[in-house]
Amino acid sequence: MFRKLPGDEARNLVSTTPDTAVVFRPAVVRTPAVVSIVIWLSRLIASLIRILWRHPIACAVALAPVGVALAYGWRWGLALVGVVTMTGLSWALLGRASFLRLIGWRLLAWWRLIWVYRRHWQPVMVVSGLGRHIRGRDYLPRLLKVSCTSWADLVTVKMLNGQSVKDWTDRVDHVAHGFGSRTCRVAVARAGRLTLTLPRHDPLAAPLPAVPIPDVVSVGPVEIGTQEDGRPLHLKVHGTHVLIAGATGSGKGSYLWGTIRGLLPAMRAGLVEVWALDPKRMELSLGRALFGNRYAAAPADCADLLEAAVSVMQERADRFGGSQRSHTPTTEDPFVLVVVDEVAFLTAYQPDKGLRLRITAALAVLTTQGRAVGFGVMAALQDPRKEVMNIRNLFPDKIALRLDESEQVDMVLGDGARDRGALADHISPVPELGAGVGYMRLETSPDPVRARAAYVSDDDIRAMVAQFAPVVFEPADGDR
Repeated sequence: MFRKLPGDEARNLVSTTPDTAVVFRPAVVRTPAVVSIVIWLSRLIASLIRILWRHPIACAVALAPVGVALAYGWRWGLALVGVVTMTGLSWALLGRASFLRLIGWRLLAWWRLIWVYRRHWQPVMVVSGLGRHIRGRDYLPRLLKVSCTSWADLVTVKMLNGQSVKDWTDRVDHVAHGFGSRTCRVAVARAGRLTLTLPRHDPLAAPLPAVPIPDVVSVGPVEIGTQEDGRPLHLKVHGTHVLIAGATGSGKGSYLWGTIRGLLPAMRAGLVEVWALDPKRMELSLGRALFGNRYAAAPADCADLLEAAVSVMQERADRFGGSQRSHTPTTEDPFVLVVVDEVAFLTAYQPDKGLRLRITAALAVLTTQGRAVGFGVMAALQDPRKEVMNIRNLFPDKIALRLDESEQVDMVLGDGARDRGALADHISPVPELGAGVGYMRLETSPDPVRARAAYVSDDDIRAMVAQFAPVVFEPADGDR
């Protein structure tokens, strides 16, 4: 016995009779040929108009030889093609930057739109779960635009009605590998629209030499490396606090020394003081002469130095109260940067409970009250767990270098950072490939920024000491 059912209803039936088969017979509606032709022609015309509207230059370049060939013969059309080709090659060789900006990246974006994204859009969306198949029809997010930079594709997408950003951040691995990329980062362009960043290659794969010491006296932002998009990495230290977390060998020292290196002219001018805490006696000790008597290694000395910083900060706050709300560095009231290497040893692993409480309390006071009066804290640690560093939320700017576990990424950068593409647990453990590579989440933006700090070698530090220590380390009146 056979029974005919329309549409998708046959999928939802279960037969309990072995000799009964459920057969699907789709309803057939005969459409007149003239209607089909009109629909096809209207779609063709709409597509041509859309192409002309979106790509006027490309269409003009493609149609110009055809017009010349029809008007003057095929030889003239072929000659025009040759002239245009030679002009483009000459431009690409002599003015590569302008050619890529105006022509090259547009052509690459058009090619990847056709060959990569439109070609694979439907299967990737359906398999990843971002598309829906309802009653025999596919509902897919709309691919709006593809643009290319020197290192990545920027894909603008219109979400389905009812979708959320989390639906996409939960499936970034599916999207990345579906389109042949290592990673995928999701950013909100506007309501209902997302921008997917899909890298074509890694511009941060090679180590960077130390950034030259600046000629201009400034308290920041300090250039310490390069961002993934090729722009210089400027780290703000005045008016904020910075927490750096990363496993052993991840390159935390590059951020510490890169910041100090960028502040050397201001230190010589008396506008900046760096107070260094080095409980491991390894990272900062090579440049100890730069800090003078503002260097501490023993836990008791670290506690005393932090409490001295709190005293100076509170005295300055008493003077500023009622007269100013922000700090401008001067020789009388310089910007004080407290650099702490391996802060977890002082706040969690220190066996002396009294010292541990003193250090934690001093750091809490500095991070809660120091910004307005010119005090900043830059702390580095290996283990980002809350029981190790319970004041990590007091650091507005955070940097995650190579981490051991995926859960640690959100511990450092905040909830949802890894879903947005901060894959700090995927950074290579090979020093040449991954040392100094990290994701930054700044107070001004929730989206993580991938960057690499330049490597400051031991020879660079010795040169810094030889050039700046004789002037910088002299203690001022009233210093500890």
